[in-house]
Amino acid sequence: MARLFSLSVLGAASALLATSLASAQTLPQVSVSGKATEAVPSLSGFNDPPAKLPMQALSLSAERLDELGITQLSGITKLDASISDAYNAVGYWSQLKIRGFDLDNRFNLRRDGLPITGETALSLVNKSGIEVLKGSSGMQAGTSSPAGIVNFVVKRPLAEDGTALMLEAIQGGTVQASVDHSQRFGANREFGVRVNLAAAHLDPTLRDSKGRSHAAALATDWRISADTLVEAEVEFNRQSQPSQQGFSLLGNRLPDAKSVDPNLNLNNQPWSLPVVFDNTHASLRVQQKLAGEWRAQAALGIQRLRTDDRLAYAYGCSDANGDYYADRFCPDGSYDLYDFRSENEHRDTTALDVSASGPVQLAGLHHDVTVGGLTSRFKSRFQRQAYNYAGTGNIDGSAVTPAAPDLTDENTNRDERSNELYLRDRVALSADTSAWLGLRHTRLHRESVRTDGSRATDYSQGVTTPWVALSHAIASDWLLYASWGQGIESEVAPNRKRFVNAGQALPALKSRQTEIGLKTGTQRVEGSLTVFDIRRPAWRDVVLPGFTECSADNSCERRADGYARHRGIEASADLKWSGGGLFASAMRLQARRQGSADASLNGLQPPNVPETTLKAHVRQDLLPGLQAQLGIRHEGSRFATPDNSIAVPAWTVADAGLRYMQGVGNQTWIWRVAVDNLTNRRAWRESPWQFEHSYLYPLAPRTFRTSLEVRL
Repeated sequence: MARLFSLSVLGAASALLATSLASAQTLPQVSVSGKATEAVPSLSGFNDPPAKLPMQALSLSAERLDELGITQLSGITKLDASISDAYNAVGYWSQLKIRGFDLDNRFNLRRDGLPITGETALSLVNKSGIEVLKGSSGMQAGTSSPAGIVNFVVKRPLAEDGTALMLEAIQGGTVQASVDHSQRFGANREFGVRVNLAAAHLDPTLRDSKGRSHAAALATDWRISADTLVEAEVEFNRQSQPSQQGFSLLGNRLPDAKSVDPNLNLNNQPWSLPVVFDNTHASLRVQQKLAGEWRAQAALGIQRLRTDDRLAYAYGCSDANGDYYADRFCPDGSYDLYDFRSENEHRDTTALDVSASGPVQLAGLHHDVTVGGLTSRFKSRFQRQAYNYAGTGNIDGSAVTPAAPDLTDENTNRDERSNELYLRDRVALSADTSAWLGLRHTRLHRESVRTDGSRATDYSQGVTTPWVALSHAIASDWLLYASWGQGIESEVAPNRKRFVNAGQALPALKSRQTEIGLKTGTQRVEGSLTVFDIRRPAWRDVVLPGFTECSADNSCERRADGYARHRGIEASADLKWSGGGLFASAMRLQARRQGSADASLNGLQPPNVPETTLKAHVRQDLLPGLQAQLGIRHEGSRFATPDNSIAVPAWTVADAGLRYMQGVGNQTWIWRVAVDNLTNRRAWRESPWQFEHSYLYPLAPRTFRTSLEVRL
C-alpha cells in the first residue's frame, strides 16, 4: 500500500504539472506588483534564471515565509518535499535533511554566499529570502555533506522608499513585533539605508519554554557611479529560551503518540536554564563593472557567536532488573537524567571572497566565465562543561531531581583554515544547448584539542570537486538537463586510545551525484521533474581481530566501509492564476546502506528518513481583498533506529488561513489569521537518531496565529 500510495502521489504531481503546463497558454494574465530588491548574485554562481539552470534550486521569498508564519530555518520543512526535519527542538538551532542526508550545520550554510555556521538560532527578520540548492554541493563548498546548500539572502535598501510594520500573536502567549524601513538619500538617491528591528516574547503552547528574542539590523549601500556599488550591513540578534527535550522509545516499544501530551516539555526541572544565543553578523561587499561586460566583486563577512547551551538531558536508563538501555528510555518510562551545561561557547567565522565574471570567445564558442577565490577562518573556543548524572526522570514529567552543575567534563576547541579556488563556465554549444562546468580546489588545515590540552589533532588536506552538466532547450520554456558532480567530507579519526589510527586524517570521502531533470518556467508556471542518484561513502568503527568490542586500547579502527545510496524522484509545481495559485512538491526516496563488509548493515534504511513526502499549499481569492489558504503536508513512515527494528507511522497534517488586504489612505493593511494542524493530529513528527540515541518529537498541537502588517 505504501508503494502504491507513493507512486500515486508522484503520478498525481506529475499529472498536475503536465496538465498545468499544457493549459498554460489559456491561463489569464497574472499581474505581479511589489518593490523588488536590488539584484543579488545567485548562490548557483550563474546569472541565468532558475528555470534555465541544470540543477534544482528553490527560492523562498520573505513574503512566502510570512504567509506561513515561518520565523526560523526549520519552518521551510513545510514547503518542499525534499526537505525534512533532523532534530528540530523548540528553543534550539534548526537542523535539516535534504534528500535524506543531514545538512551539516558547520559547512552547508551560507549568508549572501559567504560561509557561516548554523550552530545558533539564525534570525529571519532581516532576510529577503532563503535559497536552497539541492544535491551535491561540491561546486559551492570546499567540504560539506552532499545534502545541498542553504543560503540566507540579506535585505538590502530598496529602489523605492517604504516601511512595513508587523505585529503577530500566537496561541499560548507569544507576541512579536517588527519594523522594516528602507530609504534613499542624496542628490541622485545614491545612498540607501534599510533598518530592521524586531522583538518577541516567546511563550509557545509547549510548557516550560518561555523566552524572549530581539534583533536589530542595518544595511547600507552607496552607488558611487553607474559602475560601482558598495554595500555594508551589520546584524545583532539574541534569543534566550529553554529548549525542548525529546521523548524516546520505551524499551522495544514505540509509545503511542496519541497518549503523549505534545505540550509536555521534559526539560522542566527547577534548575533548567534557557539556551542563550548571542549573534553578530556583518559584511562588506563591493561590485565593480570592468571593461566590456566583465564584473568584479569582493565580499568580506564575519560571524561572531556566543552561546550558553543548557539542558536537563535525558539519555538511556537502567531498569529495576539491572538492564541498561543505552539508546532509549526504559520500558516503564523512566530515564537517566543529566545536568548538561556548556556556557560561554564562542564560534567565530571570517570569510573573504573575490571573483570576476564575464563573457569569453574561445575556440569559436561563447563562454560565460567566473573565476574566484575564497579564504575562510573558523575558530571555536569553549570552557569545561557539566555533563553529570542528576537522577531519574519519567515521561510524565513529574520527577524532580537535584541539580549537578559542576564542570566535570572537557570540551573541544577547534581551528580551521580553508583556501579555495573556483571556476564556473557556461558554454553555448548552440542556440539551444549549453555545457556547464564547475571546479573547486580546496586546501584546508584543521586543528582540535581538548580544553585540558589532551587529544590534540592537526592535519592538512587538499581536495578538488568537479561538477559538469549538459542542458538542452526542447522548447522555448522547457529545459532538459543531466548533471554529475562530487562533494567532499574531511575528518580525523577520534584521538582516543581505542583507535589504532587515533588522531590521523582519514581519506577524504567523495560523494557523487547524478541528476536528470525536466524544467519549465514562465510568469505563470514553474515546474520540474527530477531523478537523482547520490552515493556517499560511510565510516565505520571496525573491531580488530582478538577483540569483541571497540572499547579496549587499540581495539578498533575507523575506516571507510561501503556507502549510503539515495535514489529518488521529485516533482514540483508553482502555478499562478488570476486570484490564486498552487505551490506543491512530492518526493519518492529510496535510501539504503550498501557495500558494507558487515552484510547485516546492507539494505538498511537510515533512521528518520521518510520514503514518501508530499507538500502542497493552495491559495484562492474569495472576495475582493480576501484570500483563503490551505496547506497539506504528508510524510511517510520511517524508522526510529538504525537496525530498522521499530517503524514510526506516517502522518498527514492540514493547515488553513485567511488573508485580507485593504487600502487605508496611502497605506496597505494586511490581516492574517491561520491555524496550523487544523485537525489537531497526534503523531510523531520525526525520530532523529542523535548522539547514538533514538529520540521522538511530536507534531505541535493545533495552534492559532494572527498578525497585522501595515505597509506605509
